[in-house]
Amino acid sequence: MTAFPVQRLRRLRGTPALRRLVAEHDLSPRRLVLPLFVKEAITAAQPIASMPGVMQYPIEQLAEVVEQAAAAGIGGIMLFGVPTVRDAVGSGATDPDGILNRAIAVAARAASGRLTVQADLCLDEFTDHGHCGVLANDGSVDNDASLEIYARVAVAQAEAGADILGLSGMMDGQVAACRAALDAVGRSDVALLAYSAKYASAFYGPFRDAVESTLTGDRRTYQLDPANGREGVREARADIDEGADIVMVKPAGPYLDVLAEVVAASEVPVWAYQVSGEYAMVEHAAAAGVIDRERAIGEALLGIRRAGAEAILTYWAIEVAGWLRDGRSLA
Repeated sequence: MTAFPVQRLRRLRGTPALRRLVAEHDLSPRRLVLPLFVKEAITAAQPIASMPGVMQYPIEQLAEVVEQAAAAGIGGIMLFGVPTVRDAVGSGATDPDGILNRAIAVAARAASGRLTVQADLCLDEFTDHGHCGVLANDGSVDNDASLEIYARVAVAQAEAGADILGLSGMMDGQVAACRAALDAVGRSDVALLAYSAKYASAFYGPFRDAVESTLTGDRRTYQLDPANGREGVREARADIDEGADIVMVKPAGPYLDVLAEVVAASEVPVWAYQVSGEYAMVEHAAAAGVIDRERAIGEALLGIRRAGAEAILTYWAIEVAGWLRDGRSLA
């Protein structure tokens, strides 16, 4: 008599209904955050060539985009500013009339509590040298001098109306500095999202087009070495000890192992940023006809959720939220 398999694992894969019922992980719009680029001194949305479908928006159009995001039911937006003038110390980041702080105010009014308004807290978009902090006399990034500016940026963004500040500069002590500054002015209500495990990655290339980065050189002295996993966990623990409300791993796809380890070690929510290069690879490959675009997007996002991310920053946030609302499968 022929011996048949005792375990028939395929039984639970037989129909779409069965697969939905036994799926271990899924997505919902509330877990998605949309990064948005707001550019000074433009009057119409401008496409970003390296990121098909992603735009730089004039501040006058921002409320309309926020309305679309809120209607889609996503969890939030993350704002980045693109100024016309930059200087050595990133003055535009602390200026209440700077493009990012004005954008926060517009977005907060438009959102009216329906989604979270988040803001990138860093200097790279505002410095003429493109680094995430101010430079010392020898040309290195001055960690502690940068913290003093970060503290002022935190207060400016809180006063503009941000719900969550995304601390992305990778300076040691940035969470503690920003938390202390906010508490000192009575803004303990503002949450801090620490970009804890932020790697020195080639996958940021298209983003630098989006913010029109002026960087020369690299950021390897303050962003993490891609060869290191434990260091990412150590960074997250340090940020939690300093008062981070949420920690994040960036990029997402190439660092799912780090993401899973941070999730295991963290008592606060853990997010992930599906960065510009991850987005661009799928879009360009799909345009070339070599992959199924929608399935690739869904698979990538489910992989990030499977690794433990409780929310995902993704440029597909509104589109995927529509798919989920329509009951479409992501894989």
